[in-house]
Amino acid sequence: MPIFNSVKNLNSVYLPSKKSIEMTLITSISGIRGTIGGLVGQGLTPDDIVKFTAAYGNWVLSNKQNRKIIIGRDARISGEIVSGIVTNTLLAMGIDVVDLGLSTTPTVEIAVPAEHAGGGIIITASHNPKQWNALKLLNHKGEFISDEVGKEILLNADNAVYEYAQVEELGTYSQDDSYIQKHIDLILALPLVDIDAIKKADFSVVIDCVNSTGGISIPQLLKALGVEKVHELYCTPDGKFPHNPEPLPENLSLLASEVKIKNADLGIVVDPDVDRLAFVKDDGEFFGEEYTLVAIADYILQNNKGTTVSNLSSTRALKDVTEKYGCSYFPAAVGEVNVVKKMKDEKAIIGGEGNGGVIFPELHYGRDALVGIALFLTYLAKTGKSASQLRAQYPNYYISKNKIELKENTDLDFILSEIQKKYKNYPVTTIDGVKIEFDNDWVHLRRSNTEPIIRIYSESKSQTTSENLARKLMSDIKELLQ
Repeated sequence: MPIFNSVKNLNSVYLPSKKSIEMTLITSISGIRGTIGGLVGQGLTPDDIVKFTAAYGNWVLSNKQNRKIIIGRDARISGEIVSGIVTNTLLAMGIDVVDLGLSTTPTVEIAVPAEHAGGGIIITASHNPKQWNALKLLNHKGEFISDEVGKEILLNADNAVYEYAQVEELGTYSQDDSYIQKHIDLILALPLVDIDAIKKADFSVVIDCVNSTGGISIPQLLKALGVEKVHELYCTPDGKFPHNPEPLPENLSLLASEVKIKNADLGIVVDPDVDRLAFVKDDGEFFGEEYTLVAIADYILQNNKGTTVSNLSSTRALKDVTEKYGCSYFPAAVGEVNVVKKMKDEKAIIGGEGNGGVIFPELHYGRDALVGIALFLTYLAKTGKSASQLRAQYPNYYISKNKIELKENTDLDFILSEIQKKYKNYPVTTIDGVKIEFDNDWVHLRRSNTEPIIRIYSESKSQTTSENLARKLMSDIKELLQ
């Protein structure tokens, strides 16, 4: 029997003899994520929401003795129901809830320390389709909880290690819809955001907010920045995503065409919870989600010298731009919590992830599309260049993103260890899987913690080379399993 089934494209190579089963309840440092409905423990059911919320609430109470938690949600269809369950679970534990309602992930992150809360819960499945929802868990700083804390909460959830309050000690509930404006006000006050320059540039932009909370926050931000020519696509926050909500080129054909039709200077797109940001250039072509952070870092470093950080699977272009200013770049393990930790360790002034996630610590330690928009528009205005001209000044790298799905019980760590040995004569980084450097090219292999999958990211100045590198590593893995 062949080890690999027939391969129809590079992006997915399958190796199981039985049909792959979709996982519908996934727990990780990114939160508790699952599809709505189904059986308890196999989807994000009310029972599952209660136990994970209760375990998190118990951690907040025991860790900080703080009775206040901030919650907010994106606009997906299940959001109101999930929010109600989360709210009432916390109230039953004696925790006071401040509900921001329809909000963004970075807005909730800002609100937590502003309200001196013990933590926060963002109800969003980020870029996942509408059938998904999730609980993103924050600490008292408004940052994602650590992997260690996450494991503690999951263990306590499984063992029902939490206690509800007596009737006299039930929590209180309040609403606050002011934080998107407060978030915008903080952005406007940043020294590197130049409202006058943006106004003078008289930009025309097209925005795609995928019918979620970007439809509330982005028009509000653009108005505050003095952008008057705004053409809105999918800005009704009803959760009816008109296309796959992940801000990738294959999902954004209408935005690209509208930029050309409207003769706009820029297209702007975010994911449902507004922590990822991508652009379409004035020519209707994509700026590249990997280059969102690169361009913004370029602007930051021109004004303030300092270190930068991105995850191991992000483009080398950030390192190139950083070193152009005589500054140091540092890689981090994949995951926002890991990037933030590395940024703090290295005192980075800008960082993020190649998926369009921009982290600007002067505002807060979280991916924030709103501050990314303000900084990018400022830079574009100050250069006097078009988005196409700006993109042309950066090196062209091509990233190929692939995965190999393996048989159940395959020893993924063994595979990664053997790959590391095979390429021991090349620079190898092992802080998150195995990353191999080949002159100007690299390949990064990461195991999934929830599925028998190895993800393979490769980058080169040639798309063909990038794809060939991925094929070579897939072949290496095939040989190990024979």
